[in-house]
Amino acid sequence: MTSWSEFAVAAPHISSIFTRRHAATGNLCMLATVRADGSPRISPMEPRIFEGQLWVGGMPNTTKFADLARDPRFCLHTATVDTHVGDGDAKLFGTVRNVQDEALHQRFADALYAETGFDLRGQKFDPFYAAELTGASAVELVDGEHLEITVWKPGKGEYTVRKH
Repeated sequence: MTSWSEFAVAAPHISSIFTRRHAATGNLCMLATVRADGSPRISPMEPRIFEGQLWVGGMPNTTKFADLARDPRFCLHTATVDTHVGDGDAKLFGTVRNVQDEALHQRFADALYAETGFDLRGQKFDPFYAAELTGASAVELVDGEHLEITVWKPGKGEYTVRKH
């Protein structure tokens, strides 16, 4: 599995599109998980990149976290606001693992507070999911008429397909 920092080196084009779109929407993404009956669930999510890792955290006892506890597979999609994808969009695929490290949680909470003013300092995070990436893709509109789809898989590098 691949951490965010490893992904950013291996797939610089996709990671830059993800980072740009993530920031442009106030960190909003859509998280796809698998429900207990096997059907998909899509939930809004504000993942954060911290200490070289992509973190999928949030309010405990939610159905999306119950999904991930049962089946750690996910897809994370940058929030698309333009049907023509003029600014591009990106999808990340992978699994999560629950990291129970109170010192890390406090560093994360301190950084979150410094950056946003949202105060989670002193709280225990359970779950606190680290994303391990198994694939990614990005779409961009080039020259106002061609879609370029860039794909990444671990060990294979990025490659681009152009659609007319």
